[in-house]
Amino acid sequence: MKKQSVKKIEENQFSHKIFINLKPYICCPILDMPTYPNSVKSKLPRVGVNIFTQMSALSQETGAINLSQGFPDFQVDPNLIGLVNHYMNSGFNQYAPMAGILRLREVLAQKFEKLYSSKYNPETEFTLTAGGTQALYTAISALVNEGDEVIIFTPAYDCYAPAVQLNGGKPIYVQLKYPHYEIDWDEVKKVMNRRTKMIIINTPHNPTGTVMNAQDMAQLTKLIEGTDIFILSDEVYEHIVFDGYEHQSIARFPQLAKRSLMVYSFGKTFHATGWKMGFVVGPAKLMNEFRKIHQFQVFAINHPIQHALADYLQDEKTYINLDKAYQQKRDYFLAQLKGSKFKWSPSAGSYFQLLDYSSITDEKDTDFAIRITKEFGVSAIPVSVFYHNPEDNKVLRFCFAKQEDTLAKAGEILRSI
Repeated sequence: MKKQSVKKIEENQFSHKIFINLKPYICCPILDMPTYPNSVKSKLPRVGVNIFTQMSALSQETGAINLSQGFPDFQVDPNLIGLVNHYMNSGFNQYAPMAGILRLREVLAQKFEKLYSSKYNPETEFTLTAGGTQALYTAISALVNEGDEVIIFTPAYDCYAPAVQLNGGKPIYVQLKYPHYEIDWDEVKKVMNRRTKMIIINTPHNPTGTVMNAQDMAQLTKLIEGTDIFILSDEVYEHIVFDGYEHQSIARFPQLAKRSLMVYSFGKTFHATGWKMGFVVGPAKLMNEFRKIHQFQVFAINHPIQHALADYLQDEKTYINLDKAYQQKRDYFLAQLKGSKFKWSPSAGSYFQLLDYSSITDEKDTDFAIRITKEFGVSAIPVSVFYHNPEDNKVLRFCFAKQEDTLAKAGEILRSI
């Protein structure tokens, strides 16, 4: 029997070809048929390689400064690295408890009580996860059933809708109001009905850098009163809020907290996105359902890192001043853009800054993102890709979680465009 190879050439929405080589397959020795079906019915037929992978690959190919994907280019605190090494060398290299080590959950419970004046049981209301994305997917899997509707605010982080669809739910999109990306709560009310199972919120917000305020939380509380709607709150940038704003965690609002799962990320807080470490907080009844799914998706997560984090979090200085450090980076990046043709409103949170390029060109944001990467050597993410129905406001998203030298070089290039 002859070996055969298959090469699939996939054209993405930026007209940048990505070649995916499939391994040769061998025909079945009994039936002389391929060992996999000739056709596969995709569960996500409209989904291809995501925008972050595409732009990072193009950055690497062209040698551009990568301000597209959201990861820092500076190192993790050596003290934290030392703690991880210590616990690896101490033998904590086998499976951790499914929900995470209790010692770390206890530290997190203390942190929540101090920061948000909310009490959660470390035994039943915290679960450690393999990053924020797994936590979001597991939460949606636990609470969304066939035919349920889930309200998603766009532009939105790209993992929400696919997770809803894979679990048989239907995403219902509400667009944030440009240019300030505010929520129109009257519009939310119009799309709510008896099939609405969940509302997903994200604050500080990716990609826009906006934050929800206490008035937003009051409006949300009023809307869901008397319903059975759950809230999934993506709060992975909880410690990165600027200009005197205060992070309005769902945990601060008892009427919301009792029906919510909240998602957090150690990777975002401690500049270690490659570790894929996060956690979920929520009432025991919801957490019980979350853990049922979690145990079959990942079962347990990195054991020595959990012990290291339990020690590291004892000192609140490791995270409490993160807002000041990132605000300094934001301000430095914007200072480098003075004299450029870009326009902006300073980011209120996260480590992303939107830049309006309408004074430079009428090109589609997807085309302009490709062009500045190839021709000028700086990459960004076109904001239109975060919409269900792409809305092109001539805006790109830039990550400023970088060293000053990186931001200075990027600023010099952007001023020249």
